[in-house]
Amino acid sequence: MRYRSLIGSCARVAAFMAALVLTLASAQAFDESKYPDLKGQWDRTTAPRWADAKSAPLTAEYRAIFEENVKDQAAGGQGTDPTFTCLAPGMPRVMNAYEPFEIVVTPRTTHFLMDHIHDSRRIFTDGRDWPKEIQPNFSGYSIGKWIDEDGDGRYDVLEVETRGLRGPRSYDSTGLPFHADNETVINERIYLDKADKNTLYDEITVKDHALTRPWTVTKKYVRKSTKPVWHESVCAENNPHVVIADEPYMLSADGFLMPAKKDQAPPDLKYFPQSRK
Repeated sequence: MRYRSLIGSCARVAAFMAALVLTLASAQAFDESKYPDLKGQWDRTTAPRWADAKSAPLTAEYRAIFEENVKDQAAGGQGTDPTFTCLAPGMPRVMNAYEPFEIVVTPRTTHFLMDHIHDSRRIFTDGRDWPKEIQPNFSGYSIGKWIDEDGDGRYDVLEVETRGLRGPRSYDSTGLPFHADNETVINERIYLDKADKNTLYDEITVKDHALTRPWTVTKKYVRKSTKPVWHESVCAENNPHVVIADEPYMLSADGFLMPAKKDQAPPDLKYFPQSRK
């Protein structure tokens, strides 16, 4: 019996050592020097807008939707911008970088970490295929591949495709809309400036049925610090916006419901007992 127990113990030790060797081999296989140095805190260089809305190659139908949105915003509404109640911005709006972000590169995944509503991204770089079914979400499902374009043995570019998006979404707070079918496909080329390693670019191409053609916009970011201080961003805290029956209202400083638009009717209060004179 002791002999059998000894054999079992040896087998368990051997299995553990084999697993440890595989783990170490995997760790050694990730050569960090092959990847660009993306450490630190990155921030946008311009206002958090997608682009000039006039340049958007919208179809006639979605141009009309956008113009109605502009009129509603001018009247005090929110138009087709869905994020005023802290709904996730989704892709590609998160790359407008409302808050500074951090990039974390691992052997199988590259993460973009942003502390604004729900902006963090996970990009799979493990060579996987597209799943047969994707559970739609605001950031989508992203698969990327690191590319060594100049053949120097180091990766220069991260190419990414994102599918499986859900709505409602807009490009930015102007309310520039996406098609309601949510069949958007987004391609990106993310790379450092060759002359300035503290400058990062993201060439983003959007393919969407609300557009007459693919639309490419390049975002530029700068590295603010390699030892950053991160501040918490909680969108829901002190947010005065309220939606009732698809109508936007506001909360006053003393906590009372108030109109967001001129001459806006109050919401239906049928479930509240009404005082009688």
